Amino acid sequence: MRGSLPEESGRRTRGESPPPGASAFQKTAADAASASPRKRGEVTSLPAFAKQLMSQTDLEIVVDDPTAPEDDSPSVVSSGAIEIFVCLLLLALAATLGYDNWRTGASWDSTGPEPGYFPFYLSVILGGGSLYGLIAAFVAHRAASESFVTRAQARRVMAVFVPTLLFCLVMQFLGLYVASFLLIAGFMRLVGKIALWKSLLTAFLFTAIMFVTFDIAFDVIMPKGPLEAAFGH
Repeated sequence: MRGSLPEESGRRTRGESPPPGASAFQKTAADAASASPRKRGEVTSLPAFAKQLMSQTDLEIVVDDPTAPEDDSPSVVSSGAIEIFVCLLLLALAATLGYDNWRTGASWDSTGPEPGYFPFYLSVILGGGSLYGLIAAFVAHRAASESFVTRAQARRVMAVFVPTLLFCLVMQFLGLYVASFLLIAGFMRLVGKIALWKSLLTAFLFTAIMFVTFDIAFDVIMPKGPLEAAFGH
């Protein structure tokens, strides 16, 4: 005969403490249910015990960059000095372009504007804006100017700029593929501190894919050096 459950294992009323052998999840659910009772027929979007469990599992993960530049690194150059330098550079460019277009012809003739008419006045606008920026930079430079780049930041920038510059120079003599191999392997080993065999393998695979894509698949002429010439390419 199908009967009801025994009384000791029957339903627990709201607010009743869980049995001694209950799990942590059941205890949390019972505590949340007793703390926030709701009326019959009331519907909530998310149970209270679920919100409590979610709040308990929220973790903040902070990842530090061991190679990040130091905060107390001394300044190399200020922002005001960079602004003055850029304004002077643009002013010199405007003067050069204006003089060249004035020699070409910056007036009107019987057929309309001469070839240097519009470029000349664009140079005048550029020079006026550069002069205004130069005066504003000089005035602001008297106050305390913040640092444009620190010594630690400059080292990180040069760690990318110098190898890239050497890559452009080496490519003229050894070709694109050998220079790319050296650049990738050098970056991974010296900057990324990756194992030597991984650096060499990655650089070789990347260079091989470049060669197959450009020279074989699409037949694009790329700069080559003595190594390619030795293999007949």
